[in-house]
Formats: sequence, C-alpha cells, structure tokens
Amino acid sequence: QVQLVESGGGLVQAGGSLRLSCAASGRTFADYGMGWFRQAPGKERLFVAAINWSGSNTHYADSVKGRFTISRDNAKNTVYLQMNSLQPEDTAVYYCAAGRTTAAATILATYRYWGQGTQVTVSS
Repeated sequence: QVQLVESGGGLVQAGGSLRLSCAASGRTFADYGMGWFRQAPGKERLFVAAINWSGSNTHYADSVKGRFTISRDNAKNTVYLQMNSLQPEDTAVYYCAAGRTTAAATILATYRYWGQGTQVTVSS
C-alpha cells in the first residue's frame, strides 16, 4: 500500500508559477513510476506528466510541454511538478499517482495508487 499526499496548489494569475509536491509513504518509493494527472470540473481526468523510478525518463502531455517539469527525489519520497507560464485552461484538481511498474506511464489505468488531489486555479 502507498499513501500519497499532494500539496502546493493554490490561486495564481495567468503567467505565474506553482510547484506541486507529492509525498509518498508506505512502500519503497523507487519501486514506482510516478505521474501527475488533472481533472477540470465536468471533465475526465487527463494525463499531465510522468517520470520513471530513477528520474531518467519523463513524458508530458502536449498541452504542458515546455511549461511543466516533473522531477523526483527518492531520498525524500517525493515527486514534484513545477508549473510555469500557467494559463486559465490549466485550472483543475491535480492528482499524483503511483504506477504499477517502474516506468513513466502515460495511461491512467496503469496507475494503482492515487492522492486526494490539490486544486490549482489560474485567473486571467
């Protein structure tokens, strides 16, 4: 069992930045590829970014490439999402997830454990 707790969400103006953190506990953190997903009101949960167990491989949704950066610190059992140049369309609840493998997976169904989410609101 893995417990995930996100933090760092909030309200920011368009063009601003936020850094989300996701602290993991319960199992060996380096056993898991990690991902970030987001869900806007009334919409499905969508892939944002993923990172493999070592941090050597990452994937991003086209909508965030060049603006968001995923990273992890296995010594701190934490994965991060640095979000720059935020736009109103980035407004959503952001979820951290731990995958079923060590890979950087982009498919929601491949993730086994989920955090409770953190709200990100970008004002225009």
